Amino acid sequence: MSLSRQQRFSRARISARAVRQFVGDTLAEWGLSERRDDIRLCASELAANAVLHGVPLGREFSVRLTREEGELWIEVRDSGPGCPAPRQPDSEAQRGRGLWMVTALSDKFEIRDEAFGKTVRAGFKLLCD
Repeated sequence: MSLSRQQRFSRARISARAVRQFVGDTLAEWGLSERRDDIRLCASELAANAVLHGVPLGREFSVRLTREEGELWIEVRDSGPGCPAPRQPDSEAQRGRGLWMVTALSDKFEIRDEAFGKTVRAGFKLLCD
């Protein structure tokens, strides 16, 4: 069984919270509680990264959840330039831990260059399928 749900969000700091809610609601609708907190946190971090670094002024970004064959994927797509890269944060740094945390909590992490912008994906293995 394959399921997919997508929604667009504005370039606003509050969107990270809205993404977390969208993901939580979708997981509940699909009957998934496994790894719920990790998945919601990663979605929120990817959304915050898109808002802070990826989405050009006046544009939106999209979030897609896909569940198929024992995996769940979160995809955050924006139309901005640049390619994010996870890095080991400096212990004194106040920022820069988002993608590092996503790579630590997820089972797979990918960045796809698009014709305009990029898609950042985090994959989670599910035992319940």
